[in-house]
Amino acid sequence: MPATVVLGAQWGDEGKGKLVDRIAEQATWVARFQGGNNAGHTVVLGDQILKFHLLPSGITRKECNLVLGDGMVVDPWVLDSELTGWKDSTGEDPRGERLYISERAHVILPYHRFLDGLDKKIGTTGRGIGPTYADKINRIGLRFGDVAEVMNDADWATSTTERMNATLEAAGSDERITVSGLQSDIEWIWDAYNTSIRNTGLMLDNALKLGEHVILEGAQGCLLDIDQGTFPFVTSSVTSRGNASHGAGIHPGHVEEVIGITKAYITRVGNGAMPTELEDEAGEHLGTVGHEFGTTTGRKRRCGWFDAVVMRHANRINGFTGLALTKLDVLGGLDEINICVAYELDGQEILEMPASATALARCKPIYVSMPGFPSHSLEEWLGIAKMANDRGLGYSALPAAAQQYIKKIEAIVGVPCTSVGVGPDRDATIDAV
Repeated sequence: MPATVVLGAQWGDEGKGKLVDRIAEQATWVARFQGGNNAGHTVVLGDQILKFHLLPSGITRKECNLVLGDGMVVDPWVLDSELTGWKDSTGEDPRGERLYISERAHVILPYHRFLDGLDKKIGTTGRGIGPTYADKINRIGLRFGDVAEVMNDADWATSTTERMNATLEAAGSDERITVSGLQSDIEWIWDAYNTSIRNTGLMLDNALKLGEHVILEGAQGCLLDIDQGTFPFVTSSVTSRGNASHGAGIHPGHVEEVIGITKAYITRVGNGAMPTELEDEAGEHLGTVGHEFGTTTGRKRRCGWFDAVVMRHANRINGFTGLALTKLDVLGGLDEINICVAYELDGQEILEMPASATALARCKPIYVSMPGFPSHSLEEWLGIAKMANDRGLGYSALPAAAQQYIKKIEAIVGVPCTSVGVGPDRDATIDAV
């Protein structure tokens, strides 16, 4: 069975965790392929709300194996905290049993967090992600597969500590690393994870050859991609389809289905231009009804109308085979809904995103308007979704204006919607028929 890639099609926070949790019921492996604990995903199971930053969304499916892949940067202490919380809730510690960390994944150390905390420009999460990726590119980082090799190497600990402290001093940080502290950290990492560190790319390749279903789970979104996003206000990894197989350690021929996750509107956390951003009653409605606060940082998300220019760019980069439209319910209660179909830049209409962040900041959205549809309670939306799926009604169970909105998005982006989310619950999703 081929691999399925699940990607964010906007600036992240689109609802990837909910979809992966849902489709993981038919999967035997869920693998994260990039990023670190700068990501955050929420899974709602009835009254239980689960928030993860490193653990793949398939954690709730006991038959699913979990992989932190080659392309990730992993904070061992954050992961330990998540695993402790999971064990307290379920009694399970999946380390070495169904949770595996790639020997090629890089380790986030306290030094990286200290350095990242100095950022004042990009609006990063301060979790050490960028500095760890920088060490990776500079070929001085530490991988999980190398932890055992350096654990008793005094020369490595001394030279690494000297380098880290010189960098911290040059950057204006008062924090410092000690040799004994670094050695103690390395020993703890080995003790905590030695049963989990594996050649995960080989494990995934073998699983696919045996016909098992593998989900490759992305973090952040296409517009935060280091190459294809709104540089420099981006993350430090390749978030797009091209890195899904590579970051998991398998070849791209394994991938057949690529699902792009997009909200029925758009949000962004951090700095950088967002042409359809709303600072009016409609924007307040989206933020309030949609509970738009970041899972990782708690920061309020900026909200705006659906941006088809962004989505066309995301589709060109990723080649989506289907869109999973989330949070359609949040639009309920608005009299009019807008869709951005083009930008005006310096008096000229353009259909594609400019590469320059300063040019994007000058872009003004060009809208088409759609009629709104009524609001419902979360319980009512959940009932609509369950009825639609039980009776095989698909989107015909939705209000007529909501159906029109979905069709308009499909036509403008050129990709079919394979599912539509109408609430946070796992079952508040309507499948296409």
